[in-house]
Amino acid sequence: MPMDSNEIETLIKEAIPDAQVEIRDLAGDGDHYAATVVSEAFRGKTRVQQHQMVYAALKGRMGGVLHALALQTSAPQ
Repeated sequence: MPMDSNEIETLIKEAIPDAQVEIRDLAGDGDHYAATVVSEAFRGKTRVQQHQMVYAALKGRMGGVLHALALQTSAPQ
């Protein structure tokens, strides 16, 4: 069963409360999403560390229920 974009956003915001999250369904199939996540929690972290934080927020759903997630992460300007 595909994952809903609202569920992805909720999981990210639960783990990173100040996150500004934008989710886009890339293929209309509920399996391929792009996410832009902006959070002060990312400041001073590498891009890899930022992405790891988002993947951890998804609680093991990446690669299973959620097939693909293209990530853009950053700290606020």
